[in-house]
Amino acid sequence: MRALLYQPSAGISGDMHLGAMVDLGVPESHLQAQLARLPLAEEFRVSFSRGAKMGVSGTRAHVEDLGGSHQDHTDAHAHGHEHRHYGEIHELISGSGFAPGIEVRAQAIFREIANAEAKIHDVPVDDVHFHEVGAVDSIVDVVAAAICLDWLNVERVYCDTIEVGSGYVNCAHGHYPVPAPATQEILTGMSCHYAGVQGESTTPTGAAILKASVDENEVPRRFVPQRIGYGLGMKDFEVPNVLRVVLGEVDETAAIEAHFKIEANIDDMSPEAFEPLIEHLLDIGASDVYLLPVVMKKSRPATCLSVLCESARVDALADAILNRSTTIGLRVLPFEKRVLPREERRIETSLGEVRVKLVTRPDGGLRWKSEHDDVRRLADGAGLDYLDAKKRIDQEIANVIDI
Repeated sequence: MRALLYQPSAGISGDMHLGAMVDLGVPESHLQAQLARLPLAEEFRVSFSRGAKMGVSGTRAHVEDLGGSHQDHTDAHAHGHEHRHYGEIHELISGSGFAPGIEVRAQAIFREIANAEAKIHDVPVDDVHFHEVGAVDSIVDVVAAAICLDWLNVERVYCDTIEVGSGYVNCAHGHYPVPAPATQEILTGMSCHYAGVQGESTTPTGAAILKASVDENEVPRRFVPQRIGYGLGMKDFEVPNVLRVVLGEVDETAAIEAHFKIEANIDDMSPEAFEPLIEHLLDIGASDVYLLPVVMKKSRPATCLSVLCESARVDALADAILNRSTTIGLRVLPFEKRVLPREERRIETSLGEVRVKLVTRPDGGLRWKSEHDDVRRLADGAGLDYLDAKKRIDQEIANVIDI
């Protein structure tokens, strides 16, 4: 699967992102031709130059506001205060004749900023007026980001932890601690690192590009890098002030997934009580539940209840175990699970429709299995022995599936 990985170890801004995209391989000619569609095309000029930060070479993007208000906002937020209403920017983008993929992404990026500003100032989204991000250079950064991501045509976007910086920043509404209020609001729910560098390292525009584009805020475990790009910032930090972006392939043949196991040793609950507990745990999202006999201290026999689940289900399942069993404590253990790609098909047989699970092995081969519940239901309905029905159904499935 073709994928893009952001590594914002020194943060991200609109122009750092633009430089990284061109450094990665997005053609400058394509970018310029698309940006010329904007009604503001006579008000800005975009150029690129090569440079380095602490020995790391890359591309620096320059967005010049021909009205004279532009200052590089990679690190400073020192724009001219050109105000634009959210609705005005929305109409500006929608009227530019961009391809649907570009327009949708550009609108999504600005919507992230608008939602953040609306919450911060307690006003309806339609009443939001942009200050710094309403300037020509910020509009260009957002639209250019959408153009570049559309050109790359990746299936999945990943992002490592985002450095936001430290200290204070001057913005249109005053002197605020880093990150700026809009930046912090936009990054809600994303993995951030604070105070890794001195100064502001992630701007609202950069944060919104990530929030609207990233599918998974983590590094894929099986990723094959193919091309790497570096976008340069203006400031000098304790680390190279660059945004690294990596284009590559994610190996999906045997995905490794992060899961959790919840365990409880129970020695004072009736065996009959386990069945309804297991059914409830499966109903609320457990991937699997199983029981093991164990011997505890003083040779007391007990049952170890084990529940496997995704991280998002841990709290609900742990609460259910504590509420519905006699245990007074739990163990929650993270683990990795390697899972082969699988799909489910529905195949019509002479006895009726059967669900079939197909799995792809690492060597590319396939194996399949008919769904037990379907085979049993069809066997009962036809008055057949289960084994006879399964043999007949599996023979018919084998004739349909090409392995």
